[in-house]
Amino acid sequence: MTLYKYLLPRFLLLLLILLFVDKNDYLAVSSNSWQTLVNGQTLSGWQGQDQSKPHEWQTAQAVSLDPQDNRFFVIEAGKGIFVNGKTGRTQNLVSQKKFGDVEVHIEFTVPHKSNSGIYLMGLYEVQVQDDFGTKNILFSTCGGFYARKLWDGINLDWQRDGKWIDGTPPLVNACKPPGIWQTFDVKFRTPRFNSSGRKIQNAKFIEVKHNGTLIHKNIEILGPNSAHMPIIEASQGPLMLQGDHGPVAYRNVRIRPLP
Repeated sequence: MTLYKYLLPRFLLLLLILLFVDKNDYLAVSSNSWQTLVNGQTLSGWQGQDQSKPHEWQTAQAVSLDPQDNRFFVIEAGKGIFVNGKTGRTQNLVSQKKFGDVEVHIEFTVPHKSNSGIYLMGLYEVQVQDDFGTKNILFSTCGGFYARKLWDGINLDWQRDGKWIDGTPPLVNACKPPGIWQTFDVKFRTPRFNSSGRKIQNAKFIEVKHNGTLIHKNIEILGPNSAHMPIIEASQGPLMLQGDHGPVAYRNVRIRPLP
């Protein structure tokens, strides 16, 4: 058998896989170590941040920009995605499972000027926001690591009067237009603690790509970002999807341990 005859059927098989596998299923095909957290079929495995109160997160088949008001979605009933209700003013959604060092793939879409966030360990936010075409890149730009408020030791209302510190803007603005699905691919390392529980290394975002474009590399996070869950830094924590800053939809959220 010639080398050509040996390789040809294998090449054709690979070509068929690439042609007929949905691009959104690529991660599941490429590695069985991925765990799907948002499959859009059910909210099982997730809960509201405050379990004593209801939330408006739901599954849907699709969302599109409302032609009457592009700040909102038209929600098509069904399954396939998560969306935070009609108004986008509900509580945060938190995974029941906790994770350590991870790689995460996230797909999201927001309407015009809407806002959300993805919190690794419930503490460290990657900003989700409609910033398509924005020239001035800030820590609050989509893909940025949102700053946190530092208490000055005097004012009791530190959320109102505290000083913003530690925010990190993305290297570039990689946003697509509102209503278009976008991706984050994140590699994240948890903080490290000694035997007595004292933190000896900060959490680190090893790499973040937005729509395939590198926007962060080896960024240490000194502490939890603004609007984080009321929990302490630890070696494991949940994933949190912010739900109270405006309409947002998520799909195909997958996670796996870092090697």
